[in-house]
Amino acid sequence: MDDILKAAGGVLGAVAPMIASAFGGPLAGAATSAIIGALGLAPDASKEAVAQAVVAATPEQLIALKKADNDFRAQMRQLDITEEQLSYTDRASARERETAVKDQTPSILAYGLTCGFFGLLGFATFKGFPPENAALLNIMIGSLGTAWAGAISYYFGSSAGSQAKDATLAASVPASSVSALK
Repeated sequence: MDDILKAAGGVLGAVAPMIASAFGGPLAGAATSAIIGALGLAPDASKEAVAQAVVAATPEQLIALKKADNDFRAQMRQLDITEEQLSYTDRASARERETAVKDQTPSILAYGLTCGFFGLLGFATFKGFPPENAALLNIMIGSLGTAWAGAISYYFGSSAGSQAKDATLAASVPASSVSALK
């Protein structure tokens, strides 16, 4: 059953990324309702039935899922909920799970990605790649770099969150200005 859920998550991530990002947080019910509506399933369909329907979706149903994702995105905008907030909620729940069950897997993967990424960069810098393997190794560096950035974002936050914080600070009134007004 886990395989079908993972496969459904992959399809949703590609076709309906906003709906997929809502599953990790408090909007999972709304996301499920959007999928059920797009696929024409019964309102009381089980999680497994929804996952199977997503995996077996026809091209027309995939188009309906994409439309549902656009509608869901518009609803979230009306509620002033951004995709970044949904992603943050998803990461926060993953961090809470890691803390609760004392799971070392994310940290082991992060260390492995860091060693692999910088090890390959160091090798490329000091030894170079054989010309016949250069394209493949460049793809591998790009993939490792993307995965490494995701791991760093998981542990330290994203640059989007930092940019939002910077914008909030820039728009705020400095304490010295407030006391000067009194």
